[in-house]
Amino acid sequence: MKIETLYEDDNLIVVNKPAGLLVVPDRFNSEIPSLNRLMEAKLKQHVWVVHRLDRDTSGVICFAKNEETHKHLSMLFMEHEVKKFYAGLVTGIVVPEEGRIENMIAEHPGIPGKMIVARKGKLSVTDYRVVEQWPLYALMQFQIHTGRTHQIRVHMSYIGNPIACDELYGDGKPFFVSSIKRRYNQSEKEEQERPLLNRLALHSYKLEFELADGKLLSVEAPLPKDIAATVNQLNKWCKQTP
Repeated sequence: MKIETLYEDDNLIVVNKPAGLLVVPDRFNSEIPSLNRLMEAKLKQHVWVVHRLDRDTSGVICFAKNEETHKHLSMLFMEHEVKKFYAGLVTGIVVPEEGRIENMIAEHPGIPGKMIVARKGKLSVTDYRVVEQWPLYALMQFQIHTGRTHQIRVHMSYIGNPIACDELYGDGKPFFVSSIKRRYNQSEKEEQERPLLNRLALHSYKLEFELADGKLLSVEAPLPKDIAATVNQLNKWCKQTP
């Protein structure tokens, strides 16, 4: 699997993580490929994991090349001194179009691996803004000020606009062009229509933080092809009426 390098120096490397790839090996199946192992094979050295993205989330992620840099970056993340920006497609019409979600997130008491908004959880803060709104979907920009598990997914589900194709916090339905194009003609070569998007529609598009020497590093990754193609189809067939 080819991993795009976005930035690299002697101390760290920032890459564009593909959707569907774990950041670290699965505890129960170590044979499943993971990003950190792919990076170690590519660099031919050990790398330190600084932060994580969900398996189906794509985008910007960084690794340290030495223990000193790992300590520096880990402290930045712990102290919330890293600016983390995401883009995502959500379902429904978002009202208001811009705001802050601030509440507590905790583990679901009955469903392993799922998080919920709860009084006894950890504080979580997400700023959001609608970039484009269509009748059934919206393209969003998020900035998270805390790093709770599934934070954006939980928050958007909480306000009634779950991330598109999210099986855990939404309906998990894939996106088909036929769902927005009134006169959709399926190709004769296809036995059934293929979804344009069938994974969590969330992308880490920018990270900003200070390097150990005080210089500001800002790294971006464009929307991946599947989300960009979905946005293109929504713009083509599903313009929001004024």
